[in-house]
Amino acid sequence: MSDLNKYINKRKKVDKEFSRNFDEGYENFKIGVMLKQIREESGFTQEELAEKLKTKKSAISRIENHAEDIRLSTLEKYASVLNFKLNISLSSN
Repeated sequence: MSDLNKYINKRKKVDKEFSRNFDEGYENFKIGVMLKQIREESGFTQEELAEKLKTKKSAISRIENHAEDIRLSTLEKYASVLNFKLNISLSSN
């Protein structure tokens, strides 16, 4: 385990607010990374995807880097343009 992972795990045990904020931020980060990956796998640049979605490149960048406030309808359009299907699941903690 890396020093960073050790620090994060230790801090999460003693600081519940850090733990809650870290986990939420990490989930948002993962969404952005997944969106970027499917865009790249589909062979699209941010500019090309923005054109297909009738938006600006900066909007695509914001989605991929700050996915915390993304609308479900935006996710569906993003996935659809790239020939992906959006699946959502919920699970208990």
